[in-house]
Amino acid sequence: MTLVGNFMVHLDTNFLISAIQPGSPEDAHLRSWLGAGESLGISAVAWAEFFCGPLPQNDERVARQLFQRVETLSQVDAEMAAHLFNQTGRRSRSLSDCMIAATAIRCGARLATINNHDFRLFAAHGLKLA
Repeated sequence: MTLVGNFMVHLDTNFLISAIQPGSPEDAHLRSWLGAGESLGISAVAWAEFFCGPLPQNDERVARQLFQRVETLSQVDAEMAAHLFNQTGRRSRSLSDCMIAATAIRCGARLATINNHDFRLFAAHGLKLA
């Protein structure tokens, strides 16, 4: 299945890892979105985190089927990520979350994550959670 067009839902790394496990709650959400014709996207940062693994070969195959295109981190995203980092407390190890959020904001996508608590901090800056 190849998904192209406007990205409506971006997946965070932890959501993707769980979503490709049959029967998980995230798998059900993913199937629901796809059934409703929603488009999916993923940032290059989340994609890199996913490939840090460990990654079973079948998980890689499924992920590659879901995402033929990965949204790159642009200059605008990098600057927004720095803004998010500075405005939300400069939390240790949160820069990658800031980059994932910034990319979703630029793309006008909702972000699907299991880590809602940390990503809620970005809602005041335009991030919408799925």
